[in-house]
Amino acid sequence: MDIFYLSLSFLLIIIGLVGCFIPIIPGPITGWFGFLFLNQIEQIKLSTLFLVLTFIIAFIVFIIDNIIPVIGAKVFGGSKKGIIGAGLGLIIGIIFLGPFGLIVGPFLGALFGELINGRNNLFHSFKAAFGAILGLISGVFLKLTVSGTFLMIYIYEVWKIKDYFI
Repeated sequence: MDIFYLSLSFLLIIIGLVGCFIPIIPGPITGWFGFLFLNQIEQIKLSTLFLVLTFIIAFIVFIIDNIIPVIGAKVFGGSKKGIIGAGLGLIIGIIFLGPFGLIVGPFLGALFGELINGRNNLFHSFKAAFGAILGLISGVFLKLTVSGTFLMIYIYEVWKIKDYFI
């Protein structure tokens, strides 16, 4: 059963990392569930305080990640359609352009969202698109930092008991 929990926890940690780049997967929260399953292994006992604090961190990052693009777009004069366009552009950009799509997709999505919103001023649309992408990139960086830290903690905990599985 320990192998099942170890595999499931690893899968959740990896999905958490992937979730940093795909908006529909809550990255750090998914990674936190990896800790929850890792804690089910008899040789690994994470403290309740650790689990509570890491959950709080993951939840706060989840909330902040949903607010940062809005703040970025609003500061630069963006609209709701620009923010939605940035999110859709992120997904489409990753699918069709790979890592390059992380930058190009949200920018073009926000730009088109602003133009669809009826903003005929191209400069204003570019400015709002820049704000939205700045917010999205900040959110990705924040999620990646937390999820990467979760992965490092996971590796450390598993490394401590590596002889058990050999």
